[in-house]
Amino acid sequence: MTQPHNSQSPSLADAPKEVQLAVDLIYLLETNGIAPELALAALEIVQADLQAKVAHASSAANPSATDE
Repeated sequence: MTQPHNSQSPSLADAPKEVQLAVDLIYLLETNGIAPELALAALEIVQADLQAKVAHASSAANPSATDE
């Protein structure tokens, strides 16, 4: 049995954490008048930095993976 259609959109509070963070970041960028091109360039830097941190954390947690 399917559930009846709910005309209300799902609450942001019930959304996954990454969706909540994305909404917060979009709001922050828009309210500060950041140009989309500038935001994308900055986000590329942020993404590279976070990927390096994740890689470092995973190699520190599993040092034998780097000894091959």
